[in-house]
Parts: sequence; structure tokens; C-alpha cells
Amino acid sequence: MKYITIALAKGRLAKKALEMLEQVGITCEEMKDPNSRKLIFTNEELKLRFFLAKANDVPTYVEYGAADIGVVGKDTILEEGRKMYEVLDLNLGKCRMCVAGPASAKELLHHGELIRVATKYPNIAKDYFYNKKHQTVEIIKLNGSIELAPIVGLAEVIVDIVETGSTLRENGLEVLEEICPLSARVVVNQVSMKMEHERITKMINDLREVLNNLIY
Repeated sequence: MKYITIALAKGRLAKKALEMLEQVGITCEEMKDPNSRKLIFTNEELKLRFFLAKANDVPTYVEYGAADIGVVGKDTILEEGRKMYEVLDLNLGKCRMCVAGPASAKELLHHGELIRVATKYPNIAKDYFYNKKHQTVEIIKLNGSIELAPIVGLAEVIVDIVETGSTLRENGLEVLEEICPLSARVVVNQVSMKMEHERITKMINDLREVLNNLIY
């Protein structure tokens, strides 16, 4: 039996995903060691391998088959646009992708004016403005605090993840439009889904059952 490799997005998400996997009997004690310098963790008994990766890299590992399964946020899936199956919403890390800015910018969104949009997610922003709103915009990619852009006049609005909206409010900004809801998803390599269909499907179904029990 070959190993099934699972890539988890580093941080809170990996921790929560592992807790959920434990509920279906998928454990990896090695990963719990905070001092471990290992990159790949193995459960010999279940023939599973795990590794942690930067969220943006998880879809790449999955598309190219370096990982059979990945757990990553929907924002990353949309932004990276990789070829893979998205099979399950884990309902973890729920938030929203939004257009935000000062209240005065609302008008600019309704009149289809040429505006500047600052974001860490240029592909999501482009798709939303060009394909859904049919509004021509100039997209400026930033890596740091996106909220700064409208305050210093770099852009009229931003496209960013909003959890509670408190950071926006503290900086005199607000949600102007909601693009889509976000949460952690399970993604699967297309070839792996065929080759290891039985094992992967069982894992997905077991997780789905845990989720259903949490919801009801």
C-alpha cells in the first residue's frame, strides 16, 4: 500500500484540521512535538504522510501530485487557480472576502468609474471587478496592511479578508460589497482521486460525518 500524502496550511488551520482528522482516527503523534525540526511526519500504521506548507503553496503541491490531499482556505484556492478537486468544506476559519473602503467610496462602485483597488489577492479582485461587476479598475498588489492603502490615498478601495470588521472600523473603513464566503476546504489531486479512490473517499466521507454531527 502506498503512502497518501496530506499537505496542511501552516498555523491555526493545520492545528484545527489535525483535531478534526483525529476524530476520524487519523492521527500523527510526531506532529505534536513543538521542538521537531522534521519536514515530513509519518503514520506508518495508516500509511499516511503529512507536511506543513505555506498556504499559497498547498494548491501547487496538490496540483502536481506532491501531495494527494490538501487542507487550505478558499481564498488561496481562488487566488491560485490550480487544477484539483475541491471536495469538502470543513467550516473552519470562516470569514468573507470583501470590497472595503471609506463610506464615500460606495458611489464609485455603483457608477463603474475607473478606480484603484489595493489587495493581496489580485486574481480574486480582477475576477470580481472584470467578470462580475464589469468595472475597469487598476489593481495594486500589496503584501502588508491593506487597510493603509485608502487612508494614504494609494487606492480608493481594497479587496481583503474580513473576519469581524473591527480593524476596518478602527481605521474609518467599512465593508462596501461582499465577494464570497470563505472557509477551509479539502482539495484532492485529480490523479490521486482515481488511483486511491477508495481510501480518499472513505476519508472524505468520515470527515463529512464528523461535520454533520457538529452541525446537528
